[in-house]
Amino acid sequence: MALTAFFRDMQSLHYIVSLAMPELLGRSRVKIWDAGCATGEEPFSLAMLFCEHLGYFGFSNIVIHATDHEESEFPQFRESIAEGVFPELVLKTTPRPDLIRKYSRPAARPGYIQVVEEIRSKVVFQKHDLLSYREVGTDFSLVVCKNVLLHFQPLQQSEVVRMFHRALAPQGFLALDQAHRPPPGTEHLWTNIAEGGFLYRKVESG
Repeated sequence: MALTAFFRDMQSLHYIVSLAMPELLGRSRVKIWDAGCATGEEPFSLAMLFCEHLGYFGFSNIVIHATDHEESEFPQFRESIAEGVFPELVLKTTPRPDLIRKYSRPAARPGYIQVVEEIRSKVVFQKHDLLSYREVGTDFSLVVCKNVLLHFQPLQQSEVVRMFHRALAPQGFLALDQAHRPPPGTEHLWTNIAEGGFLYRKVESG
């Protein structure tokens, strides 16, 4: 299972909040796909940020589809992660301990915290293999895929990014990590809207 953390890659999250989120305000439905969610910290971080910035009514329209490829060493992937229980140590390793404290409570297990139901209810975990090249749905406003493409060969990267393009609604956003750009042959599908990469807007293919 890939390593991750709460509020990892803050620069990418900054662009999501400052550039993508304002355009999502007022929409009757906002679907987000977090592709490669690992142990769940990333989709929960996204949900906390959306709750902070969209307000009650805006946040009520959010659903985050969090997917990863289930691995043999972690067979209870969906059930365990969906509970949102993490060691208290995360408060010392995250750049936003304030948000984790706000949106968590002490868990039944000593030394652990649990993400509150308000946040957990907005995240739907499911198994999905990105190399199937089958999108988990359509009409997504935002697709987030960080620290995943580096595990794929160039042709696989291109096919995965094309899948994201199909899954996004018109003018939808794709968020990547700093190390990646849309692979060669897919550049025409995106407009970069953030300095240094990170965030791209879907361009309708001809």
